[in-house]
Amino acid sequence: MSWRSEHIWIELIPGSRKLSNFCWALIIFLGALGFLLIGISSYLGRNLIYFVPSEQILFFPQGIVMSFYGIAGLFISFYLWCTISWNVGSGYDRFDRKEGVVCIFRWGFPGKNRRIFFRFPIKDIQSLRIEVKEGLSTRRVLYLDIRGQGAIPLIRTDESLTPREMEQKAAELAYFFRVPIEVL
Repeated sequence: MSWRSEHIWIELIPGSRKLSNFCWALIIFLGALGFLLIGISSYLGRNLIYFVPSEQILFFPQGIVMSFYGIAGLFISFYLWCTISWNVGSGYDRFDRKEGVVCIFRWGFPGKNRRIFFRFPIKDIQSLRIEVKEGLSTRRVLYLDIRGQGAIPLIRTDESLTPREMEQKAAELAYFFRVPIEVL
């Protein structure tokens, strides 16, 4: 989602609160809970899950391993739910040509550095850089190359932008900043 005028461009960045993250957190939680209940059932010798016969599973070694996988899965699920509730990665990009300032803000994990905020003059932008890595997991990232500070990623790798949309976005930003585009 974005808002544009002649001099200001504000781009809202969605964080971890996406449908896919909710689905994965729920699937991992239910799977881990199932593994843990099967491990406990094998230890107790009774079925805690009525449709899974756990009498056939020996506690040593299968029940212990299933309990371990269940506990590990619950920790992973807890991490995902915390990431979703804190909305890690959300924020905004604010490009103001009138004041000549770029502001990039993101929410991180709780703690001393939860708020991630970059502010720098537009004149320090050297170029926009598109990095493309093809293969099994195709990765396209749009970077803002800042003089003296390196490259700052603007578009996350998990956003499902087609190559044409990525090029369009890069061209619009390059025109807005009046800087060249580099492709790596």
